[in-house]
Amino acid sequence: MIGIPLRFKTAVALVLLGLLTLLAGVGQKTIWAPAETVTATAPADGTAAPLTVIDQKLRTLHGGTVKINVKGEGSFMLAAGRPDDVEAWVGKTAHNTVSGVSEDSKSLQLAHTEGEAAAPSPAGSDLWVTTENASGELNYTWSAPADGEWSLLLASDGTKPAPSSISMTFPNDTSTPWAVPLMVLGGLLMLAGLALLVLKPKAGKPGAGGDDAGESVADESMKDKLVRRARAVRPAGKPGPAAPAPVEPPAEKQPGTSAFTATFTAKRAGVAMVALAATIVAGTGVAAQAATPAPSPSSSETAGADTAPDSPVLLDAQFRRILEQVSSTVDAGDAAKDAAKLKSRVDRTELEVRTQNYKIRSQVGAYEARMPVRATKLLTTVVTSKRAWPRSVMAVTQGEGNVVPQLLTLVQKSPRENYKLVQTTPLQPGTTFPAIGRTGTETLAADDKSGLLYSGAEALAGLGDRLTKADSTFKDKLVEGQSSPYIADTLAYQADVAKTGVNGNFSFTHKVSPEDTVVFRTADGGALVMGKLNFAFDGTPKAEGDKLAIGDDAAVLAGGKETSTGMVLNFAESMAVYIPPTGSKDPMKLVAATRGLVGASFK
Repeated sequence: MIGIPLRFKTAVALVLLGLLTLLAGVGQKTIWAPAETVTATAPADGTAAPLTVIDQKLRTLHGGTVKINVKGEGSFMLAAGRPDDVEAWVGKTAHNTVSGVSEDSKSLQLAHTEGEAAAPSPAGSDLWVTTENASGELNYTWSAPADGEWSLLLASDGTKPAPSSISMTFPNDTSTPWAVPLMVLGGLLMLAGLALLVLKPKAGKPGAGGDDAGESVADESMKDKLVRRARAVRPAGKPGPAAPAPVEPPAEKQPGTSAFTATFTAKRAGVAMVALAATIVAGTGVAAQAATPAPSPSSSETAGADTAPDSPVLLDAQFRRILEQVSSTVDAGDAAKDAAKLKSRVDRTELEVRTQNYKIRSQVGAYEARMPVRATKLLTTVVTSKRAWPRSVMAVTQGEGNVVPQLLTLVQKSPRENYKLVQTTPLQPGTTFPAIGRTGTETLAADDKSGLLYSGAEALAGLGDRLTKADSTFKDKLVEGQSSPYIADTLAYQADVAKTGVNGNFSFTHKVSPEDTVVFRTADGGALVMGKLNFAFDGTPKAEGDKLAIGDDAAVLAGGKETSTGMVLNFAESMAVYIPPTGSKDPMKLVAATRGLVGASFK
């Protein structure tokens, strides 16, 4: 057996080594624990630029919340938007891009792109989901407003240099995978050492003579076996069969041999444990200090990781904010009967109709005003997932002054322009608005017939033919509800004018305005097409001396009430038609319709 002095020394060594190992594990959780955050700062010698883009991949570089500190002179803003929206707004303007973090996690990587020296102020752009305004200093917590990728744009007013003092604080990797194993191993080593001190080895049989006797008996037993085996082997060169080896009974286990073997195995196991513990303890400080964030991945590794090309162009909060601004703008214009107040948020058909409406109402008090535009009650929204420009969206609202729900069509022509209201179309009474996914839907070109009975252009052309001719070939292909039949009323009006206007010859046309067509895919695979028809009412006197009279409203635009040469009245018709999907037996259906007088002239 192992001697008492050696056993004591081994036990003490195990206890000390176990204590060191235990302390190393505890140290990883305390004095050697990595910092919870790490801060990287932009280099102070960067090239000045009016815009600074903070790349989307920095938000998810290490997981958790990223905090940004910006210092600058005067007022500046920090806006959050989709990476492709930020890139499109920046365009060809010179800018800096915070693209990553250095390997030691102390510096932000800054890349400069040459370009135009100035840009419009990015403040107030509809592309931004959130905007933070500051003066002097801004502390910003960067969190995603929705799923997908989000970049940041930092700017002053587009002409002055953007703030260059930028620091970002990231969550650090505070995991200590060796801490618990080290504490467990240290405890085991200490227990082993204490056990070696307290427990005594089992004594040998009487007369065995202790350790030395046991070893001597073992040697003698081994010698006897070798002698017996040697006798069983026939000497070389002598004939005759070999004598069979005598059958020996199993050798008796000697206490000395058992103790020696156990002691030798324990020694080897102890050495292995000591070596392993020493190695771990030696490396634990380095492991703890090395738990700093890895350098940022390259753009090729992260580009397009989360942002889907068909993600909706507006979040619900964005859309509501835009609708509120549009509604306020229209209210201001309607109240003042001033079309100039509309131009920041109203365009095309709606601007044309309201401009002429204000002009007529300024002289004809009884003339009916256009239906007010309300941001609430918001019944549904239709948002395109086509991320190229122009972008089209639609809302259905019914607020104060809206007898029926109203379809509001808005278009954003380019990244640096805001959405503008281009059409307001009241829903036909008794008509159900087709289901369209609120999380984004496809927009189609006017001539795209994929999956449809008719393209958007064909549907509007059919509606124009249907409004012009009582016997139109689209009579059974495009129908309307019976509660407020726009098509039937229009045909009846035209027939009545032709019949009662004895002094003139009259003609009517309803022609599509191609540039005003917007097509949204519906949930059932069909489509809803929004568009404008130019309704022309042409009249010519039948005989020399005959005169044609027009109403007070048209007279305001024409500059008179009578003509002997002829007249033309022009109306803008805002229409919405549902197109069934391919294979359907259902006809197209008029969903919404209205018209407004936009012109009157004498020939």
